[in-house]
Amino acid sequence: VQLQASGGGLVQSGDSLRLSCAASGRTFGSYDMGWFRQAPKKEREFVGAIKWSGNNAYYADSVKGRFTISRDGAKNTVDLQMNSLKPEDTAVYYCAAGRTYSSTPSDRKDDYSLWGQGTQVTVSS
Repeated sequence: VQLQASGGGLVQSGDSLRLSCAASGRTFGSYDMGWFRQAPKKEREFVGAIKWSGNNAYYADSVKGRFTISRDGAKNTVDLQMNSLKPEDTAVYYCAAGRTYSSTPSDRKDDYSLWGQGTQVTVSS
Protein backbone atom coordinates (compact mmCIF):
# COMPACT_ATOMS: atom_id res chain seq x y z
CA VAL A 1 0.00 0.00 0.00
CA GLN A 2 1.60 3.21 -1.10
CA LEU A 3 0.95 6.88 -1.72
CA GLN A 4 3.30 8.73 -4.03
CA ALA A 5 3.14 12.51 -4.21
CA SER A 6 4.65 14.44 -7.10
CA GLY A 7 4.52 17.76 -8.89
CA GLY A 8 6.26 20.09 -6.48
CA GLY A 9 8.69 22.74 -7.59
CA LEU A 10 9.83 26.34 -7.44
CA VAL A 11 7.37 28.95 -8.70
CA GLN A 12 6.78 32.66 -8.36
CA SER A 13 4.08 34.36 -6.38
CA GLY A 14 0.81 34.23 -8.29
CA ASP A 15 1.73 31.14 -10.28
CA SER A 16 -0.07 27.81 -10.31
CA LEU A 17 1.10 24.29 -9.57
CA ARG A 18 -0.60 20.93 -9.64
CA LEU A 19 0.34 18.17 -7.24
CA SER A 20 -0.65 14.59 -7.80
CA CYS A 21 -0.95 11.69 -5.36
CA ALA A 22 -0.85 8.21 -6.87
CA ALA A 23 -2.42 5.54 -4.69
CA SER A 24 -1.58 1.89 -5.11
CA GLY A 25 -1.78 -1.43 -3.36
CA ARG A 26 -5.42 -1.41 -2.32
CA THR A 27 -8.77 0.11 -3.02
CA PHE A 28 -9.54 3.36 -1.26
CA GLY A 29 -13.27 3.39 -1.72
CA SER A 30 -14.13 4.29 1.86
CA TYR A 31 -11.11 6.41 2.65
CA ASP A 32 -10.57 10.08 3.24
CA MET A 33 -7.84 11.44 1.00
CA GLY A 34 -6.13 14.46 2.46
CA TRP A 35 -3.44 16.96 1.66
CA PHE A 36 -1.34 18.43 4.42
CA ARG A 37 1.69 20.67 4.42
CA GLN A 38 4.55 21.43 6.72
CA ALA A 39 6.68 24.54 6.60
CA PRO A 40 10.06 24.70 8.35
CA LYS A 41 9.72 24.85 12.13
CA LYS A 42 5.95 24.59 11.93
CA GLU A 43 3.43 21.90 12.65
CA ARG A 44 1.99 19.86 9.82
CA GLU A 45 -1.29 21.48 8.89
CA PHE A 46 -4.40 20.52 7.01
CA VAL A 47 -4.80 21.83 3.47
CA GLY A 48 -7.82 19.98 2.16
CA ALA A 49 -9.45 16.59 1.81
CA ILE A 50 -11.98 14.65 -0.15
CA LYS A 51 -13.82 11.40 0.33
CA TRP A 52 -12.56 8.89 -2.21
CA SER A 53 -16.17 7.92 -2.81
CA GLY A 54 -17.50 11.47 -2.92
CA ASN A 55 -17.17 14.68 -4.85
CA ASN A 56 -17.20 17.30 -2.11
CA ALA A 57 -13.85 18.57 -0.98
CA TYR A 58 -13.13 20.62 2.11
CA TYR A 59 -10.36 23.14 2.58
CA ALA A 60 -8.48 25.10 5.17
CA ASP A 61 -9.50 28.74 5.25
CA SER A 62 -6.02 29.76 4.17
CA VAL A 63 -6.37 28.03 0.80
CA LYS A 64 -10.10 28.21 0.18
CA GLY A 65 -10.85 29.68 -3.21
CA ARG A 66 -7.30 29.10 -4.46
CA PHE A 67 -6.78 25.34 -4.12
CA THR A 68 -8.92 22.57 -5.57
CA ILE A 69 -8.81 18.85 -4.84
CA SER A 70 -10.01 16.33 -7.36
CA ARG A 71 -9.77 12.60 -7.72
CA ASP A 72 -9.58 10.29 -10.70
CA GLY A 73 -10.88 6.81 -9.92
CA ALA A 74 -9.59 5.37 -13.17
CA LYS A 75 -6.04 6.57 -12.52
CA ASN A 76 -6.23 6.13 -8.75
CA THR A 77 -4.96 9.63 -8.18
CA VAL A 78 -5.93 12.59 -6.05
CA ASP A 79 -4.73 15.94 -7.32
CA LEU A 80 -4.25 19.29 -5.65
CA GLN A 81 -4.52 22.23 -8.02
CA MET A 82 -2.94 25.29 -6.45
CA ASN A 83 -3.59 28.71 -7.97
CA SER A 84 -2.56 32.20 -6.94
CA LEU A 85 0.29 30.81 -4.91
CA LYS A 86 1.78 32.92 -2.16
CA PRO A 87 5.16 32.74 -0.42
CA GLU A 88 3.37 31.52 2.71
CA ASP A 89 2.29 28.44 0.76
CA THR A 90 5.91 27.30 0.76
CA ALA A 91 6.09 23.91 2.47
CA VAL A 92 6.50 20.20 1.97
CA TYR A 93 3.14 18.88 0.83
CA TYR A 94 1.96 15.43 1.84
CA CYS A 95 -0.92 13.34 0.67
CA ALA A 96 -2.50 10.97 3.14
CA ALA A 97 -5.25 8.38 3.40
CA GLY A 98 -7.34 7.54 6.40
CA ARG A 99 -10.51 5.78 7.23
CA THR A 100 -13.19 7.64 9.12
CA TYR A 101 -16.84 6.92 9.25
CA SER A 102 -18.16 10.42 8.97
CA SER A 103 -19.87 11.87 5.94
CA THR A 104 -17.21 14.55 5.57
CA PRO A 105 -13.46 14.02 5.36
CA SER A 106 -11.34 14.66 8.40
CA ASP A 107 -9.04 17.65 8.86
CA ARG A 108 -7.14 15.93 11.70
CA LYS A 109 -3.78 14.47 10.76
CA ASP A 110 -4.17 11.81 13.45
CA ASP A 111 -7.06 10.35 11.45
CA TYR A 112 -4.73 9.58 8.55
CA SER A 113 -2.76 6.37 8.84
CA LEU A 114 -1.08 6.23 5.43
CA TRP A 115 1.23 9.00 4.22
CA GLY A 116 3.13 9.74 1.06
CA GLN A 117 6.73 10.91 1.10
CA GLY A 118 6.05 14.61 0.53
CA THR A 119 6.89 16.99 -2.28
CA GLN A 120 8.49 20.41 -1.86
CA VAL A 121 6.65 23.52 -3.01
CA THR A 122 8.57 26.78 -2.91
CA VAL A 123 6.93 30.07 -3.82
CA SER A 124 9.23 33.03 -4.31
CA SER A 125 8.05 36.60 -3.90
